[in-house]
Amino acid sequence: MIDNGERAQLHVLDVRLDRNTDVGAVRRQVEEALTDLGGDHLCDVLLVVSELVRNVLDHTAGPGRLRLARARNPCQVVVEVDDSSSLDPVRGASRLGESRGRGVMMVEDMAHRWGTKPWPGGKTVFALLRCGGVRMAANACPCTP
Repeated sequence: MIDNGERAQLHVLDVRLDRNTDVGAVRRQVEEALTDLGGDHLCDVLLVVSELVRNVLDHTAGPGRLRLARARNPCQVVVEVDDSSSLDPVRGASRLGESRGRGVMMVEDMAHRWGTKPWPGGKTVFALLRCGGVRMAANACPCTP
């Protein structure tokens, strides 16, 4: 998991991704792993997971891996997705009526911080989503230390 210099995080999910991966099934696993998140925070996490997993399936040749970690104080979730491409995610240029091309912009908007970390044979794309982010109420999650 990324070293964000903050409190210890609990590893909550690790899923292998391949051409047969059902993004809906991955979303259900994420929901089951994060049952105590507030609705707004969970929706943001699910959207970021969907976008990053879909990028692996659509834009890389090899298998990937999704990892989630959770911290309670401060309330935050780290999403990491490994893939076999050395290329960074590309900000799409979507047009009105198109259903593709907005993923990176949505991740940028929802994440407190996001980025990539290269490694031999690929990269890790990560996103840190905090409860009470810009778009959420400060008390969106019932987190306790």
